[in-house]
Amino acid sequence: MNLEQTLSTPYFIINENQLIENLEKAKTLKMLSGAKLLLALKCFSTFGTFETIKPYLDGTTSSGSYEVKLGHETFGGETHAYSVGYSKQDIEDIKGLSNKIIFNSRSQLNAHYEACKNQASLGLRINPERSIAIQNLADPSRPFSRLGVKKNLLDLSVLDKVDGFMFHMNCENKDVNTFIELLDHISDTFAMYLDKLSWLSLGGGIFFTYPDYPIKKLANALKTFSIKHNIQLYLEPGEAIITRTTDLVVSVIDIVENIKKIAIVDSATEAHRLDTLIYDEPAFVRGSSSGGKYSYIIGSCSCLAGDQFCEAQFTSPLNIGQKLHIMDSGGYTMVKLNWFNGLKMPSIYFKHSNGKIDQLNKFSYDDFKASLGR
Repeated sequence: MNLEQTLSTPYFIINENQLIENLEKAKTLKMLSGAKLLLALKCFSTFGTFETIKPYLDGTTSSGSYEVKLGHETFGGETHAYSVGYSKQDIEDIKGLSNKIIFNSRSQLNAHYEACKNQASLGLRINPERSIAIQNLADPSRPFSRLGVKKNLLDLSVLDKVDGFMFHMNCENKDVNTFIELLDHISDTFAMYLDKLSWLSLGGGIFFTYPDYPIKKLANALKTFSIKHNIQLYLEPGEAIITRTTDLVVSVIDIVENIKKIAIVDSATEAHRLDTLIYDEPAFVRGSSSGGKYSYIIGSCSCLAGDQFCEAQFTSPLNIGQKLHIMDSGGYTMVKLNWFNGLKMPSIYFKHSNGKIDQLNKFSYDDFKASLGR
């Protein structure tokens, strides 16, 4: 019997072959552009896969102090730290672990400059006031955004304290032309700073592993920009690295009917695939078909009335006990798991290229209880 068929649901299973396919594209982009690539731990931090990822990427980038420590301990390479707001304790925790520390505001830079000026290369996040984002919630240049410093609040004196800037202005941007337009805007608008900096991070959200994405065109644009300003570029991919690698596997535990048939599964978007709920973007089930005659809402077992994965059509009826694979469930899932309703947390497995399946984590009642007290 196939080992995977014996695994108890719910669980995540990460496919190494697909991961390597994405990483090979990242390798090509690095080679052609000269840019360095850092894994965005806010998207994916499952460190049991890092031995596969490390040969392809240059390090990690973080959004909180625990991510900094995790990247430093388990990935190595360059460790970049960014936070919307650092406390004094945060700085004490990260300054000895980080190659670069990026501040969100000039006030944060000024507050912590003396404490870390000799510990790491310092940077500042800039708000370019333009962005490509699929959702207003994820748009870093939305009105009244707290993310980054606008140009009218900058002056050349900031270069006395920083070696680099960070622009994070894309979210699932699949269009290379729109990215190049943003790159040109940055080049034109901030040239007086870029020409004096040593490095620049362009953040994440560039979906260069999307099918048929023109990687060479992206690489040429990055290389041209880098040469023009004599600057080292960094990209911070998360979803681009992990896309299409991971299924959340669930079991049908009941089928009810309220005008439509509803298959209830032993998982929940609220607890295990939160972005499905936050962004109201339906998931996809492996083996479903738009032409299928049997239609089901795939509903969770949480108590939240609107908690459902999607509506899907199948060529044959679903059965209680049947496993379903919720596809593309790697990004922003395992980093957001929670214990809502006291639901069983999905185990995490890694399927290697040779077919071997390793269990990376398994959660128990004791883990649930420990998360609430001692």
